[in-house]
Amino acid sequence: MNSKQHKTLRAVFETPTRSDIRWADVESMLRAAGADVKGAGGSMVRVTLKGAVAVFHRPHPQPTAKKGAVKAVRQFLASVEIKP
Repeated sequence: MNSKQHKTLRAVFETPTRSDIRWADVESMLRAAGADVKGAGGSMVRVTLKGAVAVFHRPHPQPTAKKGAVKAVRQFLASVEIKP
């Protein structure tokens, strides 16, 4: 991971949960962590990492992830033992 992706990873794990994280940065960080990120129809994104699978909703029209999405990404990363 590069420094921007590490920064995004730290932001995902911050409390209180942030609502200003760009979704494109989240996807970039997931890919750098080794995840396979694919579109799953419409605004859905299927993420496979270390054998675990999660489906997230890409935000639109705004580029930032809502708090619920950030929490879901945090839980997914913690479940595959990826933390900052």
